[in-house]
Amino acid sequence: MTIRIWDAETGVISGEPLKGHTGWVRSVAYSPDGQHIVSGSWDKTIRVWNAETGAVVGTPLEGHSRGVTSVAYSPDGRHIISGSYDSTIRIWDAETGAAVGKTLEGHSKGVLSVAYSPDGRHIISGSYDNTIRIWDADTGATVGKPLEGHSQGVSSVAYSPDGRHITSGSYDNTIRIWDAETGAAVGKPLEGHSEGVLSLAYSPDGRHIISGSYDNTIRIWDAETGAAVGKPLEGHSEGVWSVAYSPNGRHIISGSYDNTIRIWDAETGAAVGKPLEGHSEGVLSVAYSPDGRHITSGSYDNTIRIWDAETGAAVGKPLEGHSKAVRSVAYSPDGRHVISGSYDNTIRIWDAGTNAGVGRPLEGEIASALSLVSSPNGEHIVSRSNSNIIRVSEPFSHQPSSSCDPPHAHFSSQPDSQGWVRDSDGGLLYWVPLDCRDGLHSPALITIPPTSHGRTVLLDFEDFAFGTAWTEIFNSAQG
Repeated sequence: MTIRIWDAETGVISGEPLKGHTGWVRSVAYSPDGQHIVSGSWDKTIRVWNAETGAVVGTPLEGHSRGVTSVAYSPDGRHIISGSYDSTIRIWDAETGAAVGKTLEGHSKGVLSVAYSPDGRHIISGSYDNTIRIWDADTGATVGKPLEGHSQGVSSVAYSPDGRHITSGSYDNTIRIWDAETGAAVGKPLEGHSEGVLSLAYSPDGRHIISGSYDNTIRIWDAETGAAVGKPLEGHSEGVWSVAYSPNGRHIISGSYDNTIRIWDAETGAAVGKPLEGHSEGVLSVAYSPDGRHITSGSYDNTIRIWDAETGAAVGKPLEGHSKAVRSVAYSPDGRHVISGSYDNTIRIWDAGTNAGVGRPLEGEIASALSLVSSPNGEHIVSRSNSNIIRVSEPFSHQPSSSCDPPHAHFSSQPDSQGWVRDSDGGLLYWVPLDCRDGLHSPALITIPPTSHGRTVLLDFEDFAFGTAWTEIFNSAQG
């Protein structure tokens, strides 16, 4: 329920923790000038902080009736947008904190992602109602009709670097490209993956999109037409959790749950060298150094590794210090340091040249760090966390049981390839959306207490972090 800022050079906490939220912090972002931080929380509020002093700027931005899932600054830094599970988007004056205009209403289910166009004239939002909407950033009016086509929730939306197109990723296993001006679909859906899409990235020149999937493959797409470029990049034996382009756009890297990283030729799709082997468990995050000479990877084995991007050889020993899985890795803008976020609730800074830890672990009181970014000037780091807790109730008491103890009923907390968690006899217990499946492996977030006389166990979705859409999936699955 706090936010912390650290000096990226020394690892020393800059000031006191940013305290004020009474619920989990779901989203954080820097202002374009790096002077302020905005945070959105499950406590239904948005807060603005002075990035230098950590002091709260003004009063909380209140108005949403459910948790805030996504926040962003306008390119000029004058406004803040927020998306919420209350199905709305709000625009705020970044200087005064006052609401600007009316609430942007139109989605029928929770909003999962919001973003500004590069020129700041429009806002896009993706929702559990399976649609994307475009809004006029000045008036709040909808621009055209909803962008319809996905058959499941839209988890991610983004503008192309030139602002001409919108790309959306969905739980329906597809990617779609839209004309940002007209809202018309550009070509057909990007179909080919046989299971859900886990990761997306644009090439540096914006001409291509790459996607990693639960089906163990990477695909390259023409960002203009949506056509598949070449054949799927095959080689991994488990789901591909992270993909990235090299800074010069010539290579692609992929991290997989098969414990390996692979390098691919972005032009031909051919594998470059052998798989990068060394991790003993799944790879969750990969990144290139700014100069493209090195690759860093974070894994479920609690370590970070650095690799020579040219030869694929490991550089030095593993970076050890985290006590749980490493969910996110990134290089500092100057390439001198690597930062890592882990399920052990800490962020660590490492010297990219020596692999030595720099200073103390950056410890906060909120849940595990899932994503990390540096401020524009490279002097600070901000972390995003996401405590996705599923509560379970017995049908007669309707009281939630423990929400984070290790499971002690006879079932595996690991979903199958379709996302289902099953009991020891193979019966369906519950379905887990793509963006939460990795959190079930380590640490376990689910517990179903033993029940007498074989009574069934019902999931209590009343305070479920991801909204009532999951109850509809659960009910339909039960017939």
